[in-house]
Amino acid sequence: MTLDEHVPLSRFTTLGTGGPARWFARPETEAELAEALAFATGRGLGVFVVGLGSNLLVADDGVDGLVLKLSGELAVAETQGELLVCGGGAPNAVALHRARAGGLGGFEFACAIPGTAGGGVWMNAGAYGGDWRAIMARAYVVTADGAGWLTPDELGMSYRHSDLVHGQVVARVEFHLRPRDPDEIKAEVRELNATRKAAQPTNRRTFGSVFKNPEHELTAGRMLEACGLKGHRDGGAQISPKHANFIENAGDARSEEAIALMTEARRRAREQFGVDLRHEVELLGPLEPPF
Repeated sequence: MTLDEHVPLSRFTTLGTGGPARWFARPETEAELAEALAFATGRGLGVFVVGLGSNLLVADDGVDGLVLKLSGELAVAETQGELLVCGGGAPNAVALHRARAGGLGGFEFACAIPGTAGGGVWMNAGAYGGDWRAIMARAYVVTADGAGWLTPDELGMSYRHSDLVHGQVVARVEFHLRPRDPDEIKAEVRELNATRKAAQPTNRRTFGSVFKNPEHELTAGRMLEACGLKGHRDGGAQISPKHANFIENAGDARSEEAIALMTEARRRAREQFGVDLRHEVELLGPLEPPF
């Protein structure tokens, strides 16, 4: 495993923003992951995982720590009976393909989530009525002090949340699925993708949903649309003209500009609806949003 210094993280985020990682590594095995964690511990470094870079906003000044992108056997997916077994770095698209090939249903909703199996555990990812907690059997979590399997209850998984903290790396995930005809899976995925494409800016650089849906009759997107924020811009970042709960890179955007848009969105939602929106996107590095 190679450890590189000052690697630009904008290359690995779906929004295309973010400064360099002090250290960067792509562990391919659990042994290499343990080696990387030991390296970080020996130097007092924080440990962070980027996955596919979605649901992630990295500070323009970068990250003073060790950033990992799980690769190799830590990014594969396969079926074992009615289990879908994934490395933490396995892209959801790959995992879904393996499930369909194995005649296993229940993971179809993940077609709308451009992330990884491990990233889904971190935030209990979900879409279209499904989420990780509902289908996950357990996750294998590795730290500098050891490793072990944890259930959704032990991980404290709830709406777009888990109790995982930086330094805990999801190396493997097991999903318990159900037998289903591959053609039915393919048809449902086609419908979900069409629904997503019609509603979201899938052809733009975004980090996915900005805010969690509040306990309100309006979703976060509908609320921000009612606040007149569609198309609102700060520098190279803009709130999507198509869906107000997305921020697009409209040209050389910076993370600080995305933060400014988030701040304005929260201000307007509080002023107009009395609602404090909570951000769904993970913030990485020295970002200091005023909320």
